[in-house]
Amino acid sequence: MASVKVQQGLVLGMSTLAFTVCFMVWMMFAVLGVPVKELLQLNETQFGLLAATPVLTGSLIRLPLGLLTDKFGGRIVFFILMLVCVLPIYMISLATEYWHFLVLGLFVGLAGGSFSVGIAYVAKWFDKSTQGTAMGIFGAGNAGAAVTKFVAPAIIAAASWQMVPKVYSAIMFITALLFWFTTYENKAHRVSSSVSLAEQLRTLKDPKVWRYCQYYSIVFGGYVALALWMTKYYVQEYGFNLQTAALLAACFSLPGGVLRAIGGWMSDKWGAHSVTWWVMWVSWICLFLLSYPPTDLIVQTVNGPQSFHIGLNATLFTVLLFVMGIAFAFGKASVFKYISNDYPNNMGAISGIVGLAGGLGGFVLPIMFGALVDLTGVRSSCFMLMYGVVWISLIWMYLSEVRRTPMMGVGAESPRLSEV
Repeated sequence: MASVKVQQGLVLGMSTLAFTVCFMVWMMFAVLGVPVKELLQLNETQFGLLAATPVLTGSLIRLPLGLLTDKFGGRIVFFILMLVCVLPIYMISLATEYWHFLVLGLFVGLAGGSFSVGIAYVAKWFDKSTQGTAMGIFGAGNAGAAVTKFVAPAIIAAASWQMVPKVYSAIMFITALLFWFTTYENKAHRVSSSVSLAEQLRTLKDPKVWRYCQYYSIVFGGYVALALWMTKYYVQEYGFNLQTAALLAACFSLPGGVLRAIGGWMSDKWGAHSVTWWVMWVSWICLFLLSYPPTDLIVQTVNGPQSFHIGLNATLFTVLLFVMGIAFAFGKASVFKYISNDYPNNMGAISGIVGLAGGLGGFVLPIMFGALVDLTGVRSSCFMLMYGVVWISLIWMYLSEVRRTPMMGVGAESPRLSEV
């Protein structure tokens, strides 16, 4: 029998790998949707629905999967989940109609539910002083969104879009087998069989859970939505080809995933509250700048009319996305540090609830992005919408936490405050 340290390392490493692959699959339409949009002549709203459909089931399934993980353990639930996704992924290569992609996308989206399984599975292998870091490392599997932006365009360029789901289904199957044969289960990590479903769901009455849901709907939901939307945005706004657009979009997706581990460490050191507060402010500033649409002004001067162009070039746009990706990465980790502090005994249920809220944000936002573009004709309207959501989070956080709590303190834990 391997030592506890070895078991911890294998559980964390293989869970992170499995989550990365699941996230690759979950974000597949971020790239695959571009040639499908051209093939089926979809409008912006239809594209938004296509890209978001897997996110819907991946979100709705998170709470049931979290409850199952608490009851039966993360190893078996994670393994079965990956196996269930293999066939639907492959069948996307045979789809020819819009409804085919939507229906299959619902089944493929189950892979997105892997987060609530893995986060509870991993967290219970570590003590509170290192949980934030461990959960951050696992959450770095969000980088699967960036991996898709590197891998899928290369496959499309070398073969065709139909080859992408074929390759991804094979990767998912191999990963499931590797995960099963290299990980461990500790039955002591399961909740008591006497704990009822009603008792597990009782935390829905806790206002703190709803606040964490709001935070996660932007740092994760916004991350998912933009990861799905940005490749097409670069193609249409700046005229890049698919490969270049996907590479630039990865400048947001990659730091938004891999730096989550640093966010976990920061949350262990300074507390979830301080990290989340500054994440929201940085995101607010970036979104304000990204929201401004390209504008031409004619100013009447003493020397006659002068024209000015105001807008973000591709370089500055990418830099702002990169900064926001870093902020979102830290925020995703800090929100779950809140949860590990406040709900150590039923993390599966709480992570499922919060993950559900974040995932629903990732589902609703791309559809709203498309609808806003169709309605206004302004592509940057997607950032205007997210700016408003972040503003709500800042106000809520200020009213419930900031005005009663010191802003910084080394080693500070997340505040336990009475709700407003």
